[in-house]
Amino acid sequence: MSVTIKDVAKQAGVSFSTVSKALRNSPLVTEKTKKKILNVAKEMGYQPNNLARSLVSKKMWTIGVVWPSVERVTLSALITQINIRLEKYSYTTLLSINKVESAIEAFNRIQVDAILVFDDLEGTFINTAPISNVPLLYYGISDHQIYPTVDANRGKAISLAVEHLIHLGHEHITYIGDVSTKDPLQEQKVEGFIKTMNSFGITVKDHMLIRTNNMDLYSGYSSAKKALLNESERPTAVICGSYDITRGLLRAVNELNINIPDELSIISYDHIPQMAELNIPVTAVGVPLMTIADYITKQLLLLSEKKEIPNVISLDPELIIRSSTSNKR
Repeated sequence: MSVTIKDVAKQAGVSFSTVSKALRNSPLVTEKTKKKILNVAKEMGYQPNNLARSLVSKKMWTIGVVWPSVERVTLSALITQINIRLEKYSYTTLLSINKVESAIEAFNRIQVDAILVFDDLEGTFINTAPISNVPLLYYGISDHQIYPTVDANRGKAISLAVEHLIHLGHEHITYIGDVSTKDPLQEQKVEGFIKTMNSFGITVKDHMLIRTNNMDLYSGYSSAKKALLNESERPTAVICGSYDITRGLLRAVNELNINIPDELSIISYDHIPQMAELNIPVTAVGVPLMTIADYITKQLLLLSEKKEIPNVISLDPELIIRSSTSNKR
């Protein structure tokens, strides 16, 4: 006969509700009591009955995530951190790499408790929004959605990068990334670059915007190598649109024997710990990954409890200076 919560409560000398809260890692239970209950549950071989728990609480204890790409290091690192935080509250994360609309329809059918949508890469829902009976949270650009959105202010991050390089004496600065208008997230970065360069009286010419086919390492490598081979227009500083593009740029720089930062300073978007672990620790801009994960998790937990959250949560980016940037020689 299987062990129940009532059995655990009796053995631990606490109430049924206290055991239930402890198993959900509720802050309403002290750490001492929580540890005691978890030890008793483990010793008794208690296995939670998720179906019964869902019937009682009318919750599925599941968060759906509409996933844009399995190839980007930063996005993978972010969802890993969000999942770690959700697990502490006994939630399961389900990922879908289907198109946004079909993924949301699927999550509605199985009645997850909340859905996290990474802003659509093609901008499909800029003027329209998917219908959902389940609370939605977007991670993207707040201007583009009618649902609550966590916005990392990408344009401001790139502005911080430009300002830092200008103050170091650089004027020949190039931006490398997706400079098309298909992806509003990347468009915001390009706009931040052009606007800030113009504010310092520098006109952005075509050769100062290096287009990559996408945001991955190989695209960054091939685009950067072509640009840096032209010595007459070679910049003294480069701003990369993502961590993966930066890795590609560093490979190209190594093959061309360009010294960093003496001959070329580099700043990258994506404020993630991996930036410090590259062969040359890279100066980075953006909202810290852990901060984004904390905010997204907090909002998802509130939505899963049917509570209201702000429609716009704008996070301020930071500049972290490492050894990839220096004064212009």
